[in-house]
Amino acid sequence: MKKIAVTVAVLALGLAACQDNAADNAASTENTIETEAAADVNAATDDAAAVGNAADNALDSAGNALENAGDAVENAADAVGDAAENAAH
Repeated sequence: MKKIAVTVAVLALGLAACQDNAADNAASTENTIETEAAADVNAATDDAAAVGNAADNALDSAGNALENAGDAVENAADAVGDAAENAAH
């Protein structure tokens, strides 16, 4: 009789342990998907910011190159003026 009682108790515990966790599993899956989606959005945002920064840096560099070219032309014009003035003296 004790054997039967123990067997019944073990089976009852086994059945209790096998309860349906579908709702918990679904919620966990949904949380995982949302977390992964947020990570993807953050990565895309970071990538877009990096591209924006690179474009901004490129424009700054181009502006600096133009300014340097203008300075070079101005210096050349000054040199020509100085040479003409020196030749006159």
